Amino acid sequence: MAARLPSLNGLRAFEAAARHLSFTQAASELNVTQTAISHQIKRLEDELGIRLFVRQNRSLALTPQARDYLPLVRAAFDDLRLATERLVRKDNGKVLTVSTIASLAAKWLLPRLTAFQEAHPGIDVRITTSMGLVDFRKDDVDAAIRYGRGHWPGVRAEWLMADELFPVCSPALLQGGRPLRCPEDLAHHTLLQASSGYDDDWRLWLTAAGLPVEISKQASLSFDMVFMTVQAAIDGLGVAVGRTSYVQDDIAKGRLVVPFKMALPTDAGFYLVTPEGRSDPPKLKAFRQWLKAAAQQNGASPNPVQR
Repeated sequence: MAARLPSLNGLRAFEAAARHLSFTQAASELNVTQTAISHQIKRLEDELGIRLFVRQNRSLALTPQARDYLPLVRAAFDDLRLATERLVRKDNGKVLTVSTIASLAAKWLLPRLTAFQEAHPGIDVRITTSMGLVDFRKDDVDAAIRYGRGHWPGVRAEWLMADELFPVCSPALLQGGRPLRCPEDLAHHTLLQASSGYDDDWRLWLTAAGLPVEISKQASLSFDMVFMTVQAAIDGLGVAVGRTSYVQDDIAKGRLVVPFKMALPTDAGFYLVTPEGRSDPPKLKAFRQWLKAAAQQNGASPNPVQR
C-alpha cells in the first residue's frame, strides 16, 4: 500500500523553516503568521510521526531525521517548480535557449546567428552566458556551448572545434616606433591577457616559441573577458594572444593582424552540451545541425582528445 503523502503546506513550511532555521523568517517568506508556520510544522510532525525540529532557548535546530529529509524535500520542490515552468512557458516549442561563454557569444556565435534565423524563422533563439556547466534539471536551457575536454558527467558532449594560440595586434601597432618583426620584440610591448582560465596563454605560447617566460611578467593589461582583451588589441593598447574563434573575424576584416607565423594548438576545445538520454525536440535538432556546419566552416580540427 502506497504511503500517504504529507501536507504540501506543511512541507513548504518545513523547507523554509529548515533553510532559515527560523519560524519567523519562514513566515515572512511565505506570507503567513509565525503561529501558522508553527501549526503547519506540528501537523507535519504528527503526520510523519517524527520530530523535525529541536526548539532551544532562542534558536532552532534540525533533528538528524530532518537533516536527512530536507535535501529530498528541496529536490522535490525544485522538480515541481521546473515542471510547472515548462508547462506554462509560452511558445515552448519555438523558443530555443542556448547557454554559452560570453566571449564566444560576442566574437563567434552572434555574428553567425543571422544565418540560423534566416534558415529557421519559426525558432526564437535566446542566448544566455555562463562559465559554469549547465544543470539541465534546474536551468531553463535547451543546450550549452562549453570549452574543455568534454568529460562532463550526466550530459551529452559533442565536439565542435578547437583553437590555436598566436599573438595578434592592431595594424597601427606595426607602424609605430617600436618594431614587431620577430617574437623577441614582444619584450618592448605591452602584453594583453585574459583571466578566467586563460591566464596561462602567454606562457604557453612563449615557451613554444623558445622565449623566456619572464616576458609574460612584464608590463601588461589584464581583463576578465577574452572579448575585452581582443578589443584592447584592436584599439592598439598592446599585443594579445589570440584564440582562433575569438579573432578570426577581426583578422578577416583587417582590424587585427598576425605578426608571427607560429601558432600553438590547444589541448581542449568547444563542445555542444545537451541533456543525456533525452530525445531532441525539432528546434534543438535544427540548431545542432546548423552549429556543426558553422564549426566546420570555422576550420574545425579533430577532437584533440582523440588524436
